[in-house]
Amino acid sequence: MRTSEMTFPADFTFGVATSAYQVEGGIENDWAEWERAGKLKEPHARCGRAVDHWHRYEEDYALARAVGATAFRISLEWARIEPERGRFDEAALEAYRERLLKMKAQGLRPVVTLHHFTHPTWFHRETPWHSPESVEVFRRYSRRCAALLEGLDALVISFNEPMVLLLGGYLQGAIPPGIADGALTMRALENMVRSHAAARRELLERLGRVELGISQNMLAFAPDRWWNPLDRALVRLASPAYNHAFHEALSTGKLRVNMPGVATTRADIPEARDSVEFIGVNYYSRAHLRFVPRPPFIEFKYRDTRGRGLTDIGWEDWPEGFLQTLRDVKRYGKPVWITENGIDDRAGARRPHYLHSHLSQVLAARAQGVDVRGYLYWSLLDNFEWLEGWGPRFGLYHVDFDTLERRPTPACDYFRAVATGRVLVPPGASL
Repeated sequence: MRTSEMTFPADFTFGVATSAYQVEGGIENDWAEWERAGKLKEPHARCGRAVDHWHRYEEDYALARAVGATAFRISLEWARIEPERGRFDEAALEAYRERLLKMKAQGLRPVVTLHHFTHPTWFHRETPWHSPESVEVFRRYSRRCAALLEGLDALVISFNEPMVLLLGGYLQGAIPPGIADGALTMRALENMVRSHAAARRELLERLGRVELGISQNMLAFAPDRWWNPLDRALVRLASPAYNHAFHEALSTGKLRVNMPGVATTRADIPEARDSVEFIGVNYYSRAHLRFVPRPPFIEFKYRDTRGRGLTDIGWEDWPEGFLQTLRDVKRYGKPVWITENGIDDRAGARRPHYLHSHLSQVLAARAQGVDVRGYLYWSLLDNFEWLEGWGPRFGLYHVDFDTLERRPTPACDYFRAVATGRVLVPPGASL
């Protein structure tokens, strides 16, 4: 690359990402119930105090600024805000407002996610996503959240990785609510699209204008057996269904999923048409798909095809798919934000190389006309990683889970060099 091709523009945003349940601590919600039922890979793991960001948020904002970040992604915890159906906790709302104001005061643009996987304990019992009532309760919740965002110029994300929630919680039954039903999955998907549109109306009514999108997990796909026509057919079906169905619905107002024998739907949702200002992309890896002769007929596998070594969580390190993903979302004609990208690197040595290879793809996408506005690394801190518990470490900062001490990893210096210097220097270069 020429120097000009390795340079980020002055208005490109570098930031970091977190989610409430994974870092705040002290939250009672559906995931806390799931843990107590022993349904994590390590049955005795508990999120508990997490990494105590609820009390150490100002310290964590300073850590973000120390690596050159100018944006900080958080989520609002619905279970804190509405612990009982219809009863909103004013103290929790005030606490979130205070945190957002202090974030802004420290020079960090708030990136605020309304829904990041978790629900109040009453939600799945009373108004689950496959029930039409879910749209109204999410609209009402979003109305209260809108008041927190006044005057902040926040980037707002309605749903984080809705297809991950639906695949894991409604099709596989591996995460809350623990359902395995293709028809209910599609009903829940439709209601989540409608809920996004309802949230948008509430935000616009309160704020006048809003930069709203979703944060969609997007995978590169390949056939597990290149010679197998059924594996290749799965790849052709998977990307439109998994990567693009939600984005397409919020662009065209038409929800289309076609995975025969797994889950299929066709729904027109006109209120969702053109209902985002940006496209949010979470990218981590590539999955190899294998057809198996039993429901749901798909196996996901990760292969180390280039000899780079799988990441510590067992995913393929495949930056090439990042460029293709970014080119794919150009079709929507909206600015693009990388709302998550990162690596589970427990020793800390690989992360600078991962950052370099993936940021190279961001620059390549921009050179090909993709309007990528910002990159938020997942995550600022090591944290509680859902079904995996306390094993994975995605943080720029290593956290001692006993003392909660935050210590910089080698990636902190590298991230700072790129974020402040605006030039994609090689790992190991003089910083």
